[in-house]
Amino acid sequence: MTVSLQYPWDTDKVPPATPPAGATPLATPKPRGRRPAGVTRAMAASIRTAPDWLFHHLTVSGPADGVTKFAASARGAGVIPWQLDVSDIAETVFNLAVSQPAAQRNLTIAGCRILARQLAEKAAARQARAAARVGHSVLCSFDLHTLLPVPETILLLGPTHPTALAWLKAHWGTTDGLRQVVLRDRATTGRRLKQGYAVIGYGFFTDGETPHAAIGELEKRWPALRFVLQPRPAD
Repeated sequence: MTVSLQYPWDTDKVPPATPPAGATPLATPKPRGRRPAGVTRAMAASIRTAPDWLFHHLTVSGPADGVTKFAASARGAGVIPWQLDVSDIAETVFNLAVSQPAAQRNLTIAGCRILARQLAEKAAARQARAAARVGHSVLCSFDLHTLLPVPETILLLGPTHPTALAWLKAHWGTTDGLRQVVLRDRATTGRRLKQGYAVIGYGFFTDGETPHAAIGELEKRWPALRFVLQPRPAD
């Protein structure tokens, strides 16, 4: 029996983006953080539809001191500290394991139950280590959970709960976290900056959604800054 597991903090293999003509070239980003949205039930799926990756450019410009403060405020762990239900994960993995045709699996029913429990405990332990980085690590240059935190009451529901997904969609515009966030070299607004102004650019992937809602909220919170978000489908 072969079962491929997707842990909530694992970084999927994102196809290399071919930036459109005129786009600022990016160094190949290192995976950071973890992927929160394909989790609990979906994390145990042995077959998963390839996501429609979207690459984005976010350019932030304005008074230099404001841009500097925003850049510092945006840094975080790149992790959404979801609470995982170990029992639910174990049950999901067990159901997937025992659903395999008997001729294709080499585990007994009891063996499937043991495997499911071991994998669930491993998932919970790794998730706890990832969540512990929140509030301490600043490896991610643009962290939505740092800028627009997911409330504790939502985190307790887990990443696949309908209410949690609805909150993310309403407040971030995406039901998944940002992936492979990088700072863009030589970011520009396309025009000459005013004296005393500065610009910073980010690049990131999403699982087919564009976080317009998050950018709209950031515009309200940082009215002196200009945010330009540009989706760029990955080829």
